[in-house]
Amino acid sequence: MSKVNSDCSGPGTDAYSDLVSVDHDAETPLWQQLASILRAQIQSGELPPGRIMASEATLMQEHGLARGTVRKAIDALVQEGLVNRVQGRGTFVRR
Repeated sequence: MSKVNSDCSGPGTDAYSDLVSVDHDAETPLWQQLASILRAQIQSGELPPGRIMASEATLMQEHGLARGTVRKAIDALVQEGLVNRVQGRGTFVRR
């Protein structure tokens, strides 16, 4: 996995400067890479219980992925019991 480059100078000047992103050239499927990134954020507490996750559109833009790829990654986290989808509200980290 690689870090997204920032055009801004100095630490903390870009919201995405410390974002870990998927490796589009890796053998591991993109949805599995994204699921691993989100899982790590949940397990580390970066995404705490009860917190709404970024929208599908935001994850698509941040990681350069198709909507179906993002949905498959989130589906995996739902199956693992890490997140809940609430129609019309978003996806939340389980308490």
